[in-house]
Amino acid sequence: METITSGAWIGHLGRGLAPRELQCVLNVAQGFTSKEIARLLGITEGTVEKRVAAAMFKLEASRRASLVAEALKRQIINPLCIALAGLIAMHSAIDINDPMRRDRRSPERRYAQTQVVRKAEAFELHA
Repeated sequence: METITSGAWIGHLGRGLAPRELQCVLNVAQGFTSKEIARLLGITEGTVEKRVAAAMFKLEASRRASLVAEALKRQIINPLCIALAGLIAMHSAIDINDPMRRDRRSPERRYAQTQVVRKAEAFELHA
């Protein structure tokens, strides 16, 4: 069986993805953007988006992280570092709407506190 190596990732041909799709998935697994992948492979950014979209369709993934996780699960790609694979798989399994996963707080609470403080200061100035 033939393989494609890209960085610290190995991709296996003949497991459902075309060679260019596999190259794009390997580069997505490394964390490259579409523009960086296009520059690396010598193709346009639109072509990269189409290849990634085709791979996402074939593997039934909705995001890039879940694309990599699904490719790992189906053993289409293998990392040289197993801990990284576990981290990526766990990250894609987390529900986006989970309140514990929020990256930062919403600004509304801070804004409301600022308004209350300013109203109190304004009241003191007029009193």
